[in-house]
Amino acid sequence: MHSLLRPTTSSVRRLGATLAGVLLCTSLAACDAGSGQEPDAAPGDGGASEAVDKPDPVRFALGVRNARAVPIGEPVELSAEGGELTEVRVAAADGTRVDGTLRDGTWRSTGRLEPGTDYVARSTAERTDGQAVTRPVRFHTQDLTLDEQTYPSVAPLAGETVGVGMPVVVTFDVPVTDKASFEKHMTVTSTPAQPGTWHWISDNEVHYRPRTYWQAGTDVSVDIDVNSVPAGNGVYGQESRTVDFQVGDAHVYKVNAQTHQMQVFSNGALLRTLPITTGKPGFTTRSGTKVIIEKFDEKRMNSETVGINRDDPEAYDIDDVQWAMRVTYSGEFIHAAPWSVGSQGSANVSHGCTGMSTSDAAWLYAMTRRGDVVEYTGTDRGMTLTNGYGDWNASYADYKAGSALS
Repeated sequence: MHSLLRPTTSSVRRLGATLAGVLLCTSLAACDAGSGQEPDAAPGDGGASEAVDKPDPVRFALGVRNARAVPIGEPVELSAEGGELTEVRVAAADGTRVDGTLRDGTWRSTGRLEPGTDYVARSTAERTDGQAVTRPVRFHTQDLTLDEQTYPSVAPLAGETVGVGMPVVVTFDVPVTDKASFEKHMTVTSTPAQPGTWHWISDNEVHYRPRTYWQAGTDVSVDIDVNSVPAGNGVYGQESRTVDFQVGDAHVYKVNAQTHQMQVFSNGALLRTLPITTGKPGFTTRSGTKVIIEKFDEKRMNSETVGINRDDPEAYDIDDVQWAMRVTYSGEFIHAAPWSVGSQGSANVSHGCTGMSTSDAAWLYAMTRRGDVVEYTGTDRGMTLTNGYGDWNASYADYKAGSALS
């Protein structure tokens, strides 16, 4: 007979320990399999998976020394390391975009930057593993003082109707020494088209005139696109200006100081011939082409403003000269002169102005615009280019020689 033996307590413990050891070994084998290497594989026998190379990180580089003071007079360049640059979008905080071109792995700005402005360049590059990486690149443009910026003022005014002799006059409050740089960004277009040119009067003033007087009825557009353009000596254009104006009827007044007459023409037709007086000996009126600069219903005329001392026998001070039309900076006007009516048409008795009766002056004043032409003859004293709008006292060739691009 066989007898059944009950396991002892010690044998149960040994069996439990054995089973635990089996389970632990199985668990370790499973963990080792997850590492990518077979438990029994010998090193270097090809059984292990090769580690995947990590792609190089993409770094975007702004081609400036100081990203907090980026010069506005030079293009901004942006490139990428560790990938191929595919897109760059640059804009200021207000959304104003900056144009540019992407070529040979480098983005280069073509649009101009504003001074003292924060910009964000949102740049995208394709990493070596084909993944697109986009990151912002931030920069701030240099801050400029008012002395480092020049503002253009333009005449005529927007929407103004002027005479056929009116030049375009642009004045700058800070001198422009790089005139060629500025002139490349200043254009005048007209309908109908008429050739013309710029002429620099000084570092602070430049004029434009057509070859001949504007055609009556011309529409003119002036584009002074100098914002952020280098003006020289560390100065930049402060703002761009666009001004559109119109040219009215062709008013040309012909004054003969010898016959003491003014012929008034409108669009080629003679309207009236007015008796006048011009400057007496010692105060000779200038001959040449003048242009109406400004008009006054009444104007105080004091001889001290033209260099005649109050103690001089020729001194004068008249509070209410009527219908005054300035034709030179030096003080020549066309105006009503009721005190000299007896000499008008027969003698020159003024201090250089062109005087006429009050009624004739009122009639002429009513039809006259800034830019109307007054052609003077009959004296040996010549008009100059810069004494008022004297732009027509030079040949077109000589005038064009005053362009920075000629």
